[in-house]
Formats: sequence, C-alpha cells, structure tokens
Amino acid sequence: MAQTMRPQMPGSLFATDHRSHPLQDTLMAVTLVLGVIALVTAGFHHLHLVSSWAGLVGILTGAYGQFVSETTRERFGLILGLGASGIGFFLGMAHGGLFGGVIG
Repeated sequence: MAQTMRPQMPGSLFATDHRSHPLQDTLMAVTLVLGVIALVTAGFHHLHLVSSWAGLVGILTGAYGQFVSETTRERFGLILGLGASGIGFFLGMAHGGLFGGVIG
C-alpha cells in the first residue's frame, strides 16, 4: 500500500499536491461569495439588479477558476459557487434582469 509510506499533511482537504494555489483559492472564494450573494438576493424582487449582476460575475469568475484549477478541493468549491451563481442569475433575470427598470 503506497499511501502508507507517504506522510499525511494536516489540513490538506483534497489538496493532493500539497502546494499553495493563491490564484485558484482566491477565485474559489470570490465565486462562493458571489454565489451566496446572488442566491440570497434572488429571493427579493426589488434586488434583481444585485442578484443578476452578482450571478453573472460569479459565473464568469467560476468558469475561469474551473479553467485554471488544479485540485479537487478547488473544483468542488467552484462548482458550489457556480451553481449558486447560476440560480441567482436566472432568478434575477426572471425578476427584471440586468437593466430592468433602469434602461427602457
């Protein structure tokens, strides 16, 4: 069993290469925060501008994060953030869209 010969690094939840990835971790954190903002504000009709824009930026940030991610931990967080951003974006679009009431 090869895994018994490798030292276990504490706190490396799914980070299989045991190196720091500051860009990928930042993208994951930003995507998660934007996803939570988009999902929470999507529940209120008058906050459709916030939810649609936060969702759109979260989707773009998460897509780029998926492109450059290196570990399973990063991809897992990015998928959660992308899902929340997508739901928030679509609900924000249904409630009025990116420019609803401001333009046109």
